[in-house]
Amino acid sequence: MIEYGNRANSLPAPPSVVWQDLVEPRSHGARPWLRLLSDELPPRVIESEKPSRVVWSSLWPTRANDQIVFEVSPENGGSVLRFRLLAVGDPPDGSKTGHIRKRLNHLLFADLRFTYGQ
Repeated sequence: MIEYGNRANSLPAPPSVVWQDLVEPRSHGARPWLRLLSDELPPRVIESEKPSRVVWSSLWPTRANDQIVFEVSPENGGSVLRFRLLAVGDPPDGSKTGHIRKRLNHLLFADLRFTYGQ
């Protein structure tokens, strides 16, 4: 697999909460956060290791074999969430790579973050 994206940022929630939100991203509870666009599909959890790792299938049908790897680690009462984008075969072109990175940044570090009160 070829890595074509990698980003980390802090979140105010502890690792166990962030991990749970990644394992059940479409939860309809008090904090729904995964709002997909018309060209995106809900992810499947391919593997998980509580509370530090979750691997999703791709959200994009045009990149169906790609994976999104999440690593969650503790930091000052909150978490650091890192995502890595992995391609099976060739990575997407620059335009598609930019779109995917931007969407994940928004989903994780805006939409998910807002559910934690920030």
